[in-house]
Parts: sequence; structure tokens; C-alpha cells
Amino acid sequence: MPLAHEGMANSNYSCSICGNTTSKWSGRCEACGEWNCIAEDIGLSQGPTKSSLGKSRGRYIPLDDLKSTDKPLERTKCNLEELDRVLGGGLVPASAILVGGDPGIGKSTLLLQAAAKFAAKGLKTLYLSGEEATSQVKLRAKRLNLDQVQILLGSDTNLRNILTTLEKERPKLAIIDSIQTIWSDKVDSAPGTVSQVRAAAHELTTFSKRSGTSIVLVGHVTKEGQIAGPRVVEHMVDTVLYFEGERGNQFRILRSVKNRFGAADEIGVFEMTELGLQQVTNPSALFLSSRGTPSAGSCVFAGIEGTRPLLVEIQALVSPSPHSQPRRSVIGWDSNRLAMILAVLEARCEVQFSGLDVYLNVAGGLKITETAADLAVAASLISAKENIIIPEDFVFFGEVSLSGAIRSVAKIENRLKEAEKLGFKKVESPKNKNLVNGLNIEVFENLDLLSFVNKISDGKNKIKTEDENLNV
Repeated sequence: MPLAHEGMANSNYSCSICGNTTSKWSGRCEACGEWNCIAEDIGLSQGPTKSSLGKSRGRYIPLDDLKSTDKPLERTKCNLEELDRVLGGGLVPASAILVGGDPGIGKSTLLLQAAAKFAAKGLKTLYLSGEEATSQVKLRAKRLNLDQVQILLGSDTNLRNILTTLEKERPKLAIIDSIQTIWSDKVDSAPGTVSQVRAAAHELTTFSKRSGTSIVLVGHVTKEGQIAGPRVVEHMVDTVLYFEGERGNQFRILRSVKNRFGAADEIGVFEMTELGLQQVTNPSALFLSSRGTPSAGSCVFAGIEGTRPLLVEIQALVSPSPHSQPRRSVIGWDSNRLAMILAVLEARCEVQFSGLDVYLNVAGGLKITETAADLAVAASLISAKENIIIPEDFVFFGEVSLSGAIRSVAKIENRLKEAEKLGFKKVESPKNKNLVNGLNIEVFENLDLLSFVNKISDGKNKIKTEDENLNV
């Protein structure tokens, strides 16, 4: 070998046969004994050693192709149908789940109930609390009649202690409540800071993938409703769930905003009771059960949440404003979307809302995100402004464009079947070529918002009582 190889600083050599690395060249590999197989390694990256990878090489990653022979993942169901639905059909091994929600909304209660269900299915379950002592968790379990369930409890905030415990116990499911209380001694900052939350989430998700343990992380939310901490935490985990609900309302909505193992935007509906959270298997009927006698400004929207059709009441109130700047208040819907609908009604339909306060509410504490609610919102606004009572057997859905056109929406068949199941007789919807036939429900198709508004408000004679039909 030429002498040029001798004395070269910071050079690494590896065997092309077995991959053994050495700091100097030789004619024969010391590991496998093959001759003339040693070559100098090219650096992984160029630049200063402190800011680049340099010449130090890592471990080869075993690769696979799409024709994998691995067994499909076996999900574990907890027999809480609403929770299994949101998870995509059950708990996936080695998955990382992030659950966020307002303080006191019921996150710890829900997860303790879920832990009891999974433990009853035979999964070794560990519940680690960083906010409560073990005795406090026991009190909650006793109140929920779960004190006889075999769940391992612990209380600590040190990440190193938590990982050591998980490594020793090797549970199938571990619940960490909450990620904002966990701190690592390798990060020089207070618990709950961005760096601490990022470091703790990274170590816990890495342990989950390495050991096969499913990790559930509880996260607090900010005033804007987003999980506190860096958004990179949501990218680390497999599933992100939000627990929603109004403080004064007994209903709670568990919404999936990210799921690598199932459909996103899926929801589960629960009711807060003295014995904890009880699942609601027919939320449409429950949301409409307290509707009462129809009044002006009230109509029913046929929506889709994930894969589930859901009927909900939309309420509107329009009144003269005593202020120079009229008020626009929205609960359960996008305020920007309401401003757009009001602008379209004024510009395309000549319905004026200037000098009027507008209040919009989605009954039951539900938050609607789909644009198919545009037509129902427009109907409730016209009904409230003109003091017209929409018959209780009507249901609405459709997207409104800036031009005033009413566009078709997805999953019309599911919406119509759900409306028919709950006893609705008439539907106001967009015009659709592939309209579903064979249903015992009358469908009124609309091309634009102007004709729809005229049907409702022109002369106030189009809708008078429940027994009169719309003049199509």
C-alpha cells in the first residue's frame, strides 16, 4: 500500500465484505479475514465537526420492500364503542397517542375509565400521574367504581424514573398525565417549557416504538384551543385527540384530528354523569331531544363527522343593535364563515344585516367544521330576521359559494338516511345528479341561494305552519 495512507489524520476505513471499521488501512480485514477489501470511508457530510456529521459513520438500517410478510397489527378494543371508533377500531400496539383538552373537561376521568376497560381485556396497564398523588387517583377510581380493577398506579415527574419504571414493568399500555409536568435532567429549563415538552415526548415515543408499549400522553391546551407546547409533538405521535365540550353542558366530544391507523375527524360522544363519562351511541337523537317547539331562527343541519352522520340544531338570533358597531357572536362554528354567509346574503340576495346584531349557536356544545352547514346557517339567519318558523320536519345541508351558488357535498346518502331514521320528511339540499332514490323523504333541490331565500321569505307566505309544504 502506498505510504500516502500512513499518517493520514481523521481517516476511517471499512471492509466492503463485513462492514468492519478501522482507523488505519491494512491489506487484510481483521474481522472476516478477506484480502484487499479495505477502503477509505467518504464522510457523511462536509463542514465543521461540531455542526456536521463528519466522517463518523452510523449503523446500517435494515430495509424491506412493500411485499412485507409481517402479520397485520392486532387491535385491542376496550368495549367503549365511542373510544374505539375514534381510535380507528381499537388500540394499536406500539402507538403513541396525544390527548388534549381544557382543564377539568374530563381527560383524566376518561383515560382512567379506558385504562380499566383495557385492563379488563388482559392488557397490563400502567397509569402514571404527574399532577396527582397516587391516593388522589385511587379516590377518583373509587368514585367511578373502578377500585377493584388491576391497574398499576404511580406518581412521578422525572423522565428518567418514568423510563426506568416502564423498562422494568413492560406494560402493554402506559398513560402519562400530563406531558407538561414531565422534566428531563438533560434539559436545563423548567417543566412545561418548549424544550422540556419536546424532549419528554421524543423519549417516550421512542420507547413506545422500541418496546411495543402503547403510550398515551395527556396535554393541556392554550386559550386558542391548541395543545400547549411545540407543534412538533403532534407530529411525533401517531394519533392526536381533542376532548371538547362546554363547562355548563353535560356532553363531551372526543375528536380525532390525526390518526395514522384510522379515519381523521372521527368523533365520539360522551355524557358527563355522577359515575363518570357514559358513551352516547345515538348522538343525533340526543342533540335534538331538547329542541322543543320550533321557533324562528331554528333549523336542523344534517352533517358528517368523520364517518358518522350527525343531525344537530342550529340557532340564530337577529336583533337591532344599540351600538354603532353591530355584534357578531358565534358558538360552535367558524366566525369567518358566518361573516362570509352574511356578506353573500347582502350582496347576492339583497338581505341587509347592517345595524343588526347576529348571534349563532350550535346546540349541544358541538363544534362544526364542514362547509356543508352553509345552507342551514343561511336558513336560520333568514328565519330569525324575517320571524319565520321553519317546520320541524325540515332538514338542511349544502355549501354556499361567494357567487351565491349552492354546491353539492359529500356523503349525501348517509345524510338522507340519518334524517329519515329520525323522522324528518323534507330536505333542502343542493342539486345533485346522483340523488338517492327509494327513501321515504322529499328532497327539494336548490341551484342558488337567491331562489332559496325567495322560497322562504318572499311574502312570508311560503312557510306558515307545519302542514303547509314549501312552494317549489
